[in-house]
Amino acid sequence: MPVEETEKDLPKDGVDEGSATATEKRPRRGVYLLPNLFTTAALFSGFYAIIAAMNGNFIQASVAIFISMVLDGLDGRIARLTRTQSAFGAEYDSLADMVSFGIAPALIAFTWALAPLGKVGWIAAFIYAVGAALRLARFNTMIGSQDKRYFTGLPSPSAAAIVAGVIWACESAGVTGDQVASIMALLVPVTGLLMVSNVKYRSFKDLNIKGRVPFVVLLIAVLVLVLIALEPALVLAGVFCAYGLWGLLGIFIKQLR
Repeated sequence: MPVEETEKDLPKDGVDEGSATATEKRPRRGVYLLPNLFTTAALFSGFYAIIAAMNGNFIQASVAIFISMVLDGLDGRIARLTRTQSAFGAEYDSLADMVSFGIAPALIAFTWALAPLGKVGWIAAFIYAVGAALRLARFNTMIGSQDKRYFTGLPSPSAAAIVAGVIWACESAGVTGDQVASIMALLVPVTGLLMVSNVKYRSFKDLNIKGRVPFVVLLIAVLVLVLIALEPALVLAGVFCAYGLWGLLGIFIKQLR
């Protein structure tokens, strides 16, 4: 029958080196509930996007991608606020991101516009999917070694937002996937390649939202929220497409200087 370890069971000088090593190597049981619930919700939203696209509900599929983005942004912040970061949570988050921002956008784009193109269509979707996988793998290996102000390559949530935003905007405007199949055959793989590029994108992690700002900044923020409320598909697609182009424009600006 197991007996609980007490102070009298330990050596007089404390825990011996062998016991300490064994304790360190023994994996901790259980996981933190709160941040992993948000990660699971983000994964569910990405999975639902795939199901919705298979049923022809492309607006719902695109909206689900954006919901997954919001949930993905919350899980890490909640983990830091509650001090519940863990290696398990980091790995789980990467796997969920691969589904929500890698597989789901590729399958939605393929189902909506790329399928009639045959091999060209599925190759374009595959380039995006493998780009997301490589982007996430590189990001995990570069944690702590790169400038926090910038991402190397287009972040996978932003890439997913470009694809989903364009599909959402087109569907809202009555444009079918067949009408823009050639454009999507170019947009989808280019977005995938931007994820594995060395183009620098601002992370906005250094943005101080607690400090004071000019009053006009608040007015601009309110205006953006109003525009999103009026035309969410068009505004979100435009914002993320502009973000994707901004990194490329930065390269040309540096060369001109």
